[in-house]
Amino acid sequence: MYSNGKNKAYSGQGNFVGNFIAFLVMFALLVGSFFVLSLWTLENAWVPGLLCLLMAGLAFAIPQHVLGRSRSTKELMEDQK
Repeated sequence: MYSNGKNKAYSGQGNFVGNFIAFLVMFALLVGSFFVLSLWTLENAWVPGLLCLLMAGLAFAIPQHVLGRSRSTKELMEDQK
């Protein structure tokens, strides 16, 4: 892979701080979704359940869809031609 005319060993090179901050935020979302389940009672089941689903879903969907690869395979293939 080339960036600014130089060969990069791998795509994550030099992005440790940003990756670590993103990991901490997503991990906090996941742990928060587990904590919300401790608020579960028989009288109040909907709010903690929906919050848990929302937070856990975001903790998995944001890294996969938003923080994923910024360029599609089609664009990469066109650049290699």
